[in-house]
Amino acid sequence: MKIISWNINGIRAVQRKGFLEWLYKEKPDILGLQEIKAKADQIPQELITPNGYYGYINSADRPGYSGTALYSKAKPKKIEYGFNIPKFDYEGRIISADFGDFIFLNIYFPNGKSGQIRLKYKMDFYDAALAYFDSLVKKGKHLIITGDVNTAHSSIDLARPKENEDISGFLPIERAWMDKLISHGYIDCFREFNKEPDNYTWWSQRSGARSRNVGWRIDYFFVSKNFRPHVKNCYHLTDVLGSDHCPIVLEVK
Repeated sequence: MKIISWNINGIRAVQRKGFLEWLYKEKPDILGLQEIKAKADQIPQELITPNGYYGYINSADRPGYSGTALYSKAKPKKIEYGFNIPKFDYEGRIISADFGDFIFLNIYFPNGKSGQIRLKYKMDFYDAALAYFDSLVKKGKHLIITGDVNTAHSSIDLARPKENEDISGFLPIERAWMDKLISHGYIDCFREFNKEPDNYTWWSQRSGARSRNVGWRIDYFFVSKNFRPHVKNCYHLTDVLGSDHCPIVLEVK
């Protein structure tokens, strides 16, 4: 089974850049999208339910902002939107799909760069997310967690760590939460297969950062420890354009 996650930075924008052609060529069993930036009634039907897929949209209340989408070849047993916490759920950041063998959580985590109020919102979201994950694992569920986490975990995960020590996305408090996530038994799938530097998933759109590979690894697949035996591979599709992020892939059996 091939599962893909991608922050597309606008579903209508990526449509114009060949998104559906890419989807039908890649043929993922499940695809999670973040930052769709559109209400459901603004999205063409072919993007809500592409041929061969069930489609689910969770838009933010604010127009042109945030939002997530999920496509799957198999119909989930259950779909849920959000954590049942209004201050987070109105931004359309979470879709969870129960496929029986595992729960797939597609999440667009907040960015904290706009100031202290937003950084606190991000950290509160982080804590709520971890509590939610733990509650599911305690029920015996297997989890696949994916999305744009908006934090580079360690120095290997961004091109210029020293220059970004005081920037949200690489702050000690954010990285400490990543440590906590892993200490709770959630596995960073990419690092199970690739320990090398210079592997990024997001590049600034300024100064030719992508062509120079001056980037950040802020998009992840995590699995609960009880699901690790099913993970076959995890990698990045860095050659796929259309967004300032690249898609990431998880292969499971």
